[in-house]
Formats: sequence, structure tokens, C-alpha cells
Amino acid sequence: MANHKLQPDNWVDLYADYLFNYAVSRVSDAEIAKDLVQETFFAGLNSAKNFKGDAAERTWLVSILKRKVIDHYRKINSKKGKAEVRINYSSDTDAEGDWLEQQVADPYSRDGDNVMENEELGSAIQDCIAKLPKKQAMVFKLKTIQGMSTEDICNELDINPSNLWVMVHRARTSLMGCLNENWF
Repeated sequence: MANHKLQPDNWVDLYADYLFNYAVSRVSDAEIAKDLVQETFFAGLNSAKNFKGDAAERTWLVSILKRKVIDHYRKINSKKGKAEVRINYSSDTDAEGDWLEQQVADPYSRDGDNVMENEELGSAIQDCIAKLPKKQAMVFKLKTIQGMSTEDICNELDINPSNLWVMVHRARTSLMGCLNENWF
């Protein structure tokens, strides 16, 4: 593989958008994503002397950003308190499945027969997710709502695949129970 050379003066122009999109897809908060990208650039500058040139510059920056995302989740997992829950809904109405997240209507869609019902369901789902244990809610959102791969989630949260699937199963079970009590 050809050796690559760092060009920090071009990082913002070349990689900021890509890194931001990567980060925001992992943390679902634009401000946090911006901070993570800035931290990535800063860490890249600080560790430029360690860059061997075996990988492309962008690949190297993404690997730094991945560690920043992991650190972010570790930090919020260690803090007590209530986290803001955000959900990205899919407008794919052809999907069928046994689980709620595969059947949820887009609460902002104006195409549905009952817009108010969609908004109420979306709000009920958000309320129920907010009641889950923090790490369980995070795993559920990353896997089910954002569609992140099992391997990436396990790496970012430092858990094993069995633990991930147990948390997803428990989250689904809790969400169905919560929605049965509070919405249906």
C-alpha cells in the first residue's frame, strides 16, 4: 500500500462533512457531533507524529472519531440522570413484522389516515423508550432505529453480541408492555 501523507490544512474542506455525518448518525445530536468532529481534528493534530501512512488520511480520522464516539457513550453511561431521547422514524409502510419498531408509522407524515394517532403513537414510543434503562435504550436505538451493525455497536459500547441481543430483546419486551399499558 502506498504511504499517505497528512495534510491537516485540508481536513475541514475534505473531511468535515463526512465525519459530521458519521458522528451524527451515531449520537443523533448535531451539536455533540460537531464537538466530536472538532475533538477528532484536534486529536489528529496531536497524534500526527504517530501517523504511519499505511491508511488513507480519512480512514485514519474515522478511526479517531470512532474512539471519540465510544468515549462519548462511556461518559454518558457513567453519569446519572435522564438523557434526551430522539427517534428517527422510517416512512417505509410496506414493512411487516412482529415488533413495534418495524410497524411504526411516521408521526410527521401527512399521508396517513389519522395524523393525530400517528403523533400520539410516536409520543408514546418516545415516552416508553425514556423509561428504559439508559444503556438498554441506547442499544435499542442504535440497533433498531438507526440500523447500526452489531459489530459496530459492540465495539462502541464495549459489549459482546450476546449482551447486545439480550438488551434489544429486553427493550422490545419492555416497550411492548409499556405501550400496551399506556397507549393501546
